[in-house]
Amino acid sequence: MVTEKIKVSKGKLVGTVKVSGAKNSALRLLAASILTDELVELNNFPNGLLDVQIHLDMLKVLGKDFKPDGDIVKISETTSNITTLNWDERSIRNTLLILGALTTRFGQGKVPLPGGCKLGERKYDLHVMLLERLGAKVWEEENYLCAKVEGRLTGNDIYLPMRSTGATENSIICASLAEGTTTVWNPHIRPEIMDLIDMLTKMGGKIKVYGQKCIVINGVDRLSTVKHSVIPDNMEALTWAIGSVITNGDVEIQNFPFEHLEVPLIYLRESGMKYYRGESSLIVKGGTPYPIEISTGPYPGINSDMQPLFAVYGAMSKGTSKIVDLRFPGRYGYAEELAKMGIEYQVQGDMLIVNGGSQLLGSTVTALDLRAGIALLLAGLTAEGNTTIENSWQIARGYEYLIEKLKTLSINVIKI
Repeated sequence: MVTEKIKVSKGKLVGTVKVSGAKNSALRLLAASILTDELVELNNFPNGLLDVQIHLDMLKVLGKDFKPDGDIVKISETTSNITTLNWDERSIRNTLLILGALTTRFGQGKVPLPGGCKLGERKYDLHVMLLERLGAKVWEEENYLCAKVEGRLTGNDIYLPMRSTGATENSIICASLAEGTTTVWNPHIRPEIMDLIDMLTKMGGKIKVYGQKCIVINGVDRLSTVKHSVIPDNMEALTWAIGSVITNGDVEIQNFPFEHLEVPLIYLRESGMKYYRGESSLIVKGGTPYPIEISTGPYPGINSDMQPLFAVYGAMSKGTSKIVDLRFPGRYGYAEELAKMGIEYQVQGDMLIVNGGSQLLGSTVTALDLRAGIALLLAGLTAEGNTTIENSWQIARGYEYLIEKLKTLSINVIKI
């Protein structure tokens, strides 16, 4: 069940924790499972995530059946050719990828307008554009987004004006079963997209990546069964690493995706984090946080989701930290909640300035979105007294078994 509030007390992260499969990858792979009528088996899969559970229920409406078992899920098709996602519960942004998958496989689709985190002007014009480039007609109908094509989608050049993760993923999904060749120019190449390409290739897709220049997809007639392992969640891994430093803890983070966090680790090492690298784990021995100056950017840089964690890191340092979010300018609503705990900040244009060094005090705060929620929780680990986080269901969207993992790491946390 969704937890509305959690209460956390000051404490050091101590012990061993295993990183779950990546939320952002798992959701894309679920959308891609629509592309075949054969069995899809996903391992290292985060069945415990709220957004994942919602997506699986959406697949059931579309004629799929799923069997979760620990960190495995098996998805099969019971009814074919259902092209409308009738859904009146909470929506997620992944409905745009569901629309692409339905349209390329069945020739039409109808899905609820996307939900998820409200991050600035997160519109869906790029998704409309790419569907139209491949020959579909797209329109809104009440609170639904619809697409239809006569016959099959047709390969074409898709020029992305910005490195959009979602538009890159939807282009790949749509082009996989389109007729002919599609070239996606200016794609956003990041781990979740490579994971999607890896799975589609195993299913018989023909996809070649030419760095950040372009992705070339030769459409096939059908995609087949697959068994695939989801990559580790780099956001969860980074959360435990930063949490260990700001609490002066001692944590071994298993299933750590080193190759996906090279740049953030460089910033953290230069900013006081002490760590050792194991075979497949990162061992963090606390450290003393120093002020940071970062700007977000495309992979392999620091992405927008990471900046609230770095803001808390900077708040724990003695000095001034500066953050510029180039992807979602002004995504600093969480700072107002952190201020209730004693963090001093100001926003100058598109820059967040954090004046670190203040002792935080436990307070009642609200998780405005997933990443804001986990930033508040990290701050609560350093605050005197108890911190109550309202709307804590937001955190459950992206952190599997969070309460259990925190307790394993010696943190006093309870559901309210």
